[in-house]
Amino acid sequence: MRVLIAGEFSGKVRDAFTARGHYAKSVDYRPTETPGPHHQGSWYDAALLHESWDLMIAHPDCTFLTVSGARWFAVEWRQEAQLAALHTVRALFKFPIDKIAIENPIGRLSTLFRPPDQIVQPFQFGDPFRKATCLWLKNLPPLVPTRDLGDGDAACWREPPGPDRQRNRSRTYAGIADAMADQWGQTTCDRNESGVTLIDVMAR
Repeated sequence: MRVLIAGEFSGKVRDAFTARGHYAKSVDYRPTETPGPHHQGSWYDAALLHESWDLMIAHPDCTFLTVSGARWFAVEWRQEAQLAALHTVRALFKFPIDKIAIENPIGRLSTLFRPPDQIVQPFQFGDPFRKATCLWLKNLPPLVPTRDLGDGDAACWREPPGPDRQRNRSRTYAGIADAMADQWGQTTCDRNESGVTLIDVMAR
């Protein structure tokens, strides 16, 4: 399976799929933290659009979509930024990729876009932490918890202020990454027999 992990710099989800024999590539405007196939730049760069993908797991920037940023919604330029973020999510779901998952914290997407198909917690997958994560799914089954600990520590929310706060809070926990690779990596992929790539669709 060929898997595109959009908006990931940590390489956690990419490496989970790679470890199971899939070809996975991450893409982000930041460099990858761990060695592996990574494209530093835009999700829409031609180098990616010309490739064919079976599955995309996307982590769009949640800065203007989370509940924690609600106090800024009345600011006009923030409203414009939120609208741009919403359009990005809608565009992602229209990519000609058979299977798509979009991940974001609880926030405005549930009302502006549609309710998520699933909300997962790290403690459901063996990591003793609490961080509600919404998943919007296209042609993918909900993730099945692998080791439910019942509850977890909200360590993510106690991340101290600083330049790395958002970076540290955005990392995917290993248990969820492994579940994605184990469960979604087993789904049947129907490749696009026409050979149409993203660049072909966007040129129309």
